[in-house]
Amino acid sequence: MNHAFTGPSYTIGIEEELMICDGSSYDLVNAIESLLGPAPAGHVKPELMESVLEIATDPEPNTAAAGEQLRALRAHVRATAARRGLTIGSSGTHPFAMWEDQRIAARERYRDLVSSLRFVARQELIFGVHVHVALDDPDKAIHVADGMRVHLGVLLALSANSPFWRAQATGMRSARIPIFRAFPRVGVPPAYGDWANYEREIEFMVRSGVMDDYTYLWYDVRPHPDLGTVEVRVCDAQTRVEHTLGLAALIQAMVRELAEHHDSGGTLAAYPWQMLDENKWLAARDGLDGELVDLPGQERIATRDLARRLVERLRDHAQDLGSAAELEAVEELIDRGNGADRQLVVYEANHDLRELMAEIVEATGA
Repeated sequence: MNHAFTGPSYTIGIEEELMICDGSSYDLVNAIESLLGPAPAGHVKPELMESVLEIATDPEPNTAAAGEQLRALRAHVRATAARRGLTIGSSGTHPFAMWEDQRIAARERYRDLVSSLRFVARQELIFGVHVHVALDDPDKAIHVADGMRVHLGVLLALSANSPFWRAQATGMRSARIPIFRAFPRVGVPPAYGDWANYEREIEFMVRSGVMDDYTYLWYDVRPHPDLGTVEVRVCDAQTRVEHTLGLAALIQAMVRELAEHHDSGGTLAAYPWQMLDENKWLAARDGLDGELVDLPGQERIATRDLARRLVERLRDHAQDLGSAAELEAVEELIDRGNGADRQLVVYEANHDLRELMAEIVEATGA
């Protein structure tokens, strides 16, 4: 399998899936084609549904540089939308939209996806943020992707931002996770061990006809050979851009720590897949207010304490990478709550989901 794991290591790219909304009612609008066109540095692209757009930065050395692009892209799509009576919001789910009202984007890949997955694809009205970090060696990329599985629970807890679905309070901090779980080839990935084994497994699945290529693996973390990156996909879309950048800074530092672990000849501890998946479930349900299993010690620990410990351990990596300032937003999430917590505070005042969407749209542009 061809790959682009040639470096430079640790450059970072960020993708955000955003909501296209009516400027007054905040309903989702099937309008992606009217928002495509020339953009500043980075890209504006369609997604599965016509009410969703994706913005993506070019590779940058740190989150400070990526943040300049991301803010410019958000401003660009908001301005383009405003000229058409539309607006842009960012959250893991739209609080009251119905998937039955959404049109599939007129692209061969997406039509084929609906043909293959049927209503499972049609109900995937969810929004995430994906962070790519480049590496310079394929075996190192597999080591990092395998090692990142331990961090998926805490990353989800920090990023949880989807407590509402189909005009209902779900009781979850991230309803996006159980919705997406209906897809095949999602969630916590297997541990591949090395590049040769990854190649064998992907080639087996392609030859068997269940998928066209590795991009049909939608795991929470995956190698992306064509881009030469490890892609972390577990996080809900963030309403505030500084939280996107804080999570990206944390992920970049995690990747560097694991890459250096590989370079030093380290081996990864083997944990039961079921426990990795359980931590992710607990994070989706409780966000930062619950507990996760501290896997090395096999004991429950407050999720906030685990997150604080990770930030302290990785701070020097973020400093070396030029991403320390953005990492401070993660501390703010720990101290003041994640996006789901903030949505619930707004909703509790009047139980008004349109008022909540107005807050989401305003904060998306802040």
